Amino acid sequence: MSRKNKNDKQTYGIVGLGRFGYALAIELISAGAELVVLDRDEEKVRELRDYTENAYLVASLDKKALQETGIQNCDVAVVCIGEKLDTSILTTLNLVSMGIPTVIAKAASQEHGEILSKLGAQVVYPERDMGIRLAHRLEASRMLDYIQLSEKLNISKLMVPQRMIGKTVLQVNLRKEFNVNIIAVENGSSLIEVVAPGYTFREGDILYVSGSKAGLNKLSDWAE
Repeated sequence: MSRKNKNDKQTYGIVGLGRFGYALAIELISAGAELVVLDRDEEKVRELRDYTENAYLVASLDKKALQETGIQNCDVAVVCIGEKLDTSILTTLNLVSMGIPTVIAKAASQEHGEILSKLGAQVVYPERDMGIRLAHRLEASRMLDYIQLSEKLNISKLMVPQRMIGKTVLQVNLRKEFNVNIIAVENGSSLIEVVAPGYTFREGDILYVSGSKAGLNKLSDWAE
């Protein structure tokens, strides 16, 4: 994969096709993302080749082998190797050193995550984060889903509060009130990915918003 132009879609690299990596790859492919996937398991790589031509069987994950796949040209690389700590750490180090703008690594423990973070990666804890998502969904009845991308950045999906219907994005001004941003609005089969300040909220709108945990919690309380 060659370096892309500024107007092209974001590209993602996934290293490791275990349950987490495979599910992530399928979701990104379903969203129309351009993907590079790597694994040592021939069967898993063969399955992913039904979805992307950039699926590579790699015997090792040293720097040379990684570069041969073109993963260094991705915008985001995700290391989905949580159990083999030495492989996870070395692969993360190699990807960071290649200059990939964002490297995200799966951690199996707090100690593992601290090492990955010191290497320059954003760290995710899939099992812990699933618990966080469930807790938020139980706490906030209007919140349909919750994803923690980092300590400071989270994404929520929620039904439009009744008090917002008939008002514009500018009038509601969630950024000023709660320091959160509307990143998309869905209504039926319609999805608006660039939400203009003059957009008027309608009954049935589903909002995708990003911000801090505190900001999203304040928005959820206000929406009740």
